[in-house]
Amino acid sequence: QVQLVESGGGLVQPGGSLRLSCAASGFTFSNYPMSWYRQGPGKERELVALITRTGGITNYAVSVKGRFTISRDNAKDMVYLQMNSLKPEDTAVYYCNARLGDLGSRNYWGQGTQVTVSS
Repeated sequence: QVQLVESGGGLVQPGGSLRLSCAASGFTFSNYPMSWYRQGPGKERELVALITRTGGITNYAVSVKGRFTISRDNAKDMVYLQMNSLKPEDTAVYYCNARLGDLGSRNYWGQGTQVTVSS
């Protein structure tokens, strides 16, 4: 059974930092890219960051580039999102995502973790 469990969300002041974690199980983690998405209040779910299976290539949404860093530890089946210089606009539920199956046809999500950036 594929399972993704996020943790690390919380309340932080603007300019602060948080590190999100995602624990993966039920599939060969190192064979697949991993992503972080987020969905803010009244907004569509958007891709925040993606990392290839070995971590050699990463991609970021323009809105977070230079502030967020995605990383993975294939020995621990973990993917992380380090978030620095947080802004109120970053407030959202953050989701860990895995795309499995032929051509990435099976889309799996964690339960989400709330990040609130407010003074």
